[in-house]
Amino acid sequence: MADGEDTHQDPGVLTEEQAERMLAGMNEVIRAGEEMRTLRAEMIRVLVGLGWTQDRIARLTDMSQPAVSKQVTKHQAAGPLPPMTLSLDQYDTPWLEGRLWGLAEEISETFCDTARCTRYVHAIARGKKRFTPQNVDELRRLLEEDLRLHQAEMPGSYRDAYDEISRGLDVPSKETTTASTSVRRTLAHRIQRDRLRLSTE
Repeated sequence: MADGEDTHQDPGVLTEEQAERMLAGMNEVIRAGEEMRTLRAEMIRVLVGLGWTQDRIARLTDMSQPAVSKQVTKHQAAGPLPPMTLSLDQYDTPWLEGRLWGLAEEISETFCDTARCTRYVHAIARGKKRFTPQNVDELRRLLEEDLRLHQAEMPGSYRDAYDEISRGLDVPSKETTTASTSVRRTLAHRIQRDRLRLSTE
């Protein structure tokens, strides 16, 4: 470097690195927003298939009835979805991943100050972590730590749920489903959380 060369960044200049970091954060938010809009549209189709009225769906989704009607019309060409089973006893990978996510959230909230899985759960919720095989394995590892560390205070239903989910993930299922993986995960996540709460009341 030449003597006297100014190595300080001009505060009035936006560097490419700064712009990259800034836009990466924006892209995450935009991508998460697009994914949520897609998921909501798919969930509307599922709810219609379950016999819910458009008014009821509009109220729960905080959408106008015409907006819901537009979504329903858009999907009518594809035909109705086959009836969807809402039992936890299903073993396709997205369903099991949703259950794993639900269990992790429940443990994170129950042991909020000490749960090892908390940061991972927050990253999933913000769309920063995807359900790749590597990320699912890492979440399983963190959950195993939490189950071991909090064994004395933890309801047995948590360990039972983890063992069932883990066995299912270890043996790939040949089940085929028509709903999207995001819908399957979201439904399983919610049902798993509700079931765990019922088991501890």
